[in-house]
Amino acid sequence: VQLQASGGGLVQPGGSLRLSCTAGRAFSINAMGWWRQAPGKQRELIADITSGGSTNYVNSVKGRFTISKDTFKNAVYLQMDNLKPEDTAVYYCNWPDPVDEYWGQGTLVTVSS
Repeated sequence: VQLQASGGGLVQPGGSLRLSCTAGRAFSINAMGWWRQAPGKQRELIADITSGGSTNYVNSVKGRFTISKDTFKNAVYLQMDNLKPEDTAVYYCNWPDPVDEYWGQGTLVTVSS
């Protein structure tokens, strides 16, 4: 079982994308994190949401990205606004304390004019 991230694509600077993370019926998503790995860089946790709904962001995305969850749909989302070229990366979902076997293939976000 893996966590499936989707919704990536090519967008111009200043544009928006909404990423989705689902686990199907395997388990309930109560808390989750969004990670990204840019070319030549390590994977980093950029946002997370707790079971109680509290959210945390790294400074580089604060004010531009919003993490949310829909427990009925068993999904977590990442709304990304005002995208910048430096946001180009493969985006993954996994817990803030990640579980290796749940890394999916991620979804590629490319921000370019």
